[in-house]
Amino acid sequence: MERLAQLAASEPAAAACRAIVPLGDVSLVAREQQKLAEALHLRRDRAIVFTAFPDIEPLFPILDSERRVLDLDALAALFHVLSRVAELRAALGQPAPGDEGASVLGAIVAATPWAKKTQAALARCLAPDGRLRDESSPELFSVRQEIRTINQTILTKVKEFVSEREMGPLLQDDYVTISSDRYVLPLRANFKGRVPGIIHDYSQTGETIYVEPFFLVEINNRLQELKNEEREAEARVMAFLTGLARDERREIIASYRLLVDCDVLWAKAALCDALGGTLPDVAGGHAVQLLAARHPLLALAASGPVVAQDLVLDKDQRALIVTGANAGGKTVCLKTLGLLAAMALSGLPVPAGEGSSLPFFRKIFVFLGDEQSLEDHLSTFTAQIRHLSRVWPAIDADTLVLLDEFGAGTDPSQGAALAQSVVDGLLERGAYLAAATHFPALKAYGLSRPGVRAACMLFDPATKKPLYRLAYDQVGASIALDVAREHGLPEDILDRAHRYLLLDGSDTGQVFDRLNELALCRERELEDIAAKRLVEEQRIQKLKDNLRKAQDKLVEEIRELSRDIVRRHEAGRLGRKEAQKALADVRKRLIDESNELTGDRTTDAPVVPFDLASLAPGDTVLVLSWNKPAIVREKDLKRQAAKVDIGGVSLWVGVADLAVGAKPAKVSGGTVLAVAASDAVRGSGLVLDLRGMRADAAESELAAFVDNALLRGHGELEIIHGRGTGALRREVHRMLKEHPQVAAFSLAPEDRGGDGMTMVTLK
Repeated sequence: MERLAQLAASEPAAAACRAIVPLGDVSLVAREQQKLAEALHLRRDRAIVFTAFPDIEPLFPILDSERRVLDLDALAALFHVLSRVAELRAALGQPAPGDEGASVLGAIVAATPWAKKTQAALARCLAPDGRLRDESSPELFSVRQEIRTINQTILTKVKEFVSEREMGPLLQDDYVTISSDRYVLPLRANFKGRVPGIIHDYSQTGETIYVEPFFLVEINNRLQELKNEEREAEARVMAFLTGLARDERREIIASYRLLVDCDVLWAKAALCDALGGTLPDVAGGHAVQLLAARHPLLALAASGPVVAQDLVLDKDQRALIVTGANAGGKTVCLKTLGLLAAMALSGLPVPAGEGSSLPFFRKIFVFLGDEQSLEDHLSTFTAQIRHLSRVWPAIDADTLVLLDEFGAGTDPSQGAALAQSVVDGLLERGAYLAAATHFPALKAYGLSRPGVRAACMLFDPATKKPLYRLAYDQVGASIALDVAREHGLPEDILDRAHRYLLLDGSDTGQVFDRLNELALCRERELEDIAAKRLVEEQRIQKLKDNLRKAQDKLVEEIRELSRDIVRRHEAGRLGRKEAQKALADVRKRLIDESNELTGDRTTDAPVVPFDLASLAPGDTVLVLSWNKPAIVREKDLKRQAAKVDIGGVSLWVGVADLAVGAKPAKVSGGTVLAVAASDAVRGSGLVLDLRGMRADAAESELAAFVDNALLRGHGELEIIHGRGTGALRREVHRMLKEHPQVAAFSLAPEDRGGDGMTMVTLK
């Protein structure tokens, strides 16, 4: 929190950062994350930044008292804050071009009351240097004008006096200065008495005396009177401004809180960038999935990349047992999980990758470190048990428990048994937990117990140094002897310890070394697969982008050619037959070049030949020209056609246009234009399905559909609008009446869709 506080622009926001705690409701977490997501966008894309502003909290008690008045410094501080709030309101109140959706911050700004009168009055009365402007009141304007006149008069009189009496050599530096708030002459001390007047002061060196000539006494007195009047006029203005602020006290406090809250929010956004962080999805029932997680302090302090861990528990898992060497990173792993959970629940960004998620924890209990105390007569083991006993009644399904070496400090077999029993009890209560251990029994427990996942910290097989990487679904050795060797324990002590291990039958080091090597190989293979997959996905996406661009370019070229043919025909420069032939050539080019781009295929699976006689009512087939599945209703063996139902529309389709064992082809998007089933059965034409569309969307689709039909040289179209209330049908008919290229239209015959379909003839 201290690092977050350092990123705040103001001290009030820094104090608020230090006071951040986990939120008690998942909806509050979601709202804070939404606000932070907007702040990140505004900070990065719109360059909205925060600078320091004063703390005006001490001014609020003054506004509570009717008799107290804000001085100029207080009014300047208030004006500074309100000016910043005005800028913030302007920035957040209007979305930038390209911003989509409702703005949470914009809604908060709109709901925050605004001290409009106070801000406007302060802007009118306060000058940039913090003084009151002359225009603050008529009285202040008048008195200051007179003061300026008198000042000019004094300077003129002094200049004339010095010039007439040739007193330049008698004076130090300037001809006139101010002492005791009165105009005086700085006279050299050795010329004392040469100027009749009143001595006001001496310089520290004694070389200069400050004399007020008698001819300036009266005018200086008048100047003092005017300055008193100026102070009184200023006091009246300050009282007026204080009164306005007092009347809008609630608005001022709300605006100030908004400014502080946004400063905190921008500090969170800066922290997110510093951490390379993200906002995990937090909700009840989520799995623990912290991808590429890093300890926040390491992420902030490191000059280079920090080794990241994937901390993952599936939905049916509640416990993570972490094993491995001493100083291998087990405790850091537990701390990372606990800190990131607490940060996420506080609405803070976490140093983890995109796609991370966490359950909503209402409580987090942490048991880390050696808490033995001679004063309290506590051993490490006793301290752990006492703390766990104290919180045990509060543990439930919304709890995260972190146990570091729980059960250590007592008989190993009894400590291991107690640790397993505690984990059992936590799982029975539905709690989530992560535990670091060296107990062999607890390691085996992690591999065999349902709902528990084992993991180990890897080490370099050659150097025995930790790699700080986590491998799942296996356990690791403690390698205590290697750690002791690394830290300088004599070799003879280590040899003797190894012999004791052999006598005890507990030397499993070679087995764990082999497991570690296998885990490292698996991790490298997975990393290699992930890298290759990423390259392949990028290649495929690039191909898709290039294909889409080529398709768009082709469609635009063909559309322009077709428009040119239509224009030439309408202008009489091209006959009907020539125009139809030209459109047919354009259509052929479109088909040929489309096939070159996408391949000439209509289905994603091979079409299986079949005999029409084998079909039965209720069978599912694929209508190739529509690229849609249909239900067979009846068949006509003589005509070699079947009556099928496509989304509620019945029509006869020739057997050549039917397939079984094929799936609809994938279409890249846009309107599907399917060549009609069979000339003998339905006639040549195109089909457009508008069912379920709004009128405005249907109009756009229909216009594009007719353009494409003209482009392909088709003269007859079929528009499926369904029956329903008839509203969409009426809209379609209205559009067709207004279209200049439509010659006629009518409802389809009953066996072709009836009033659910309209047949269209183009000019």
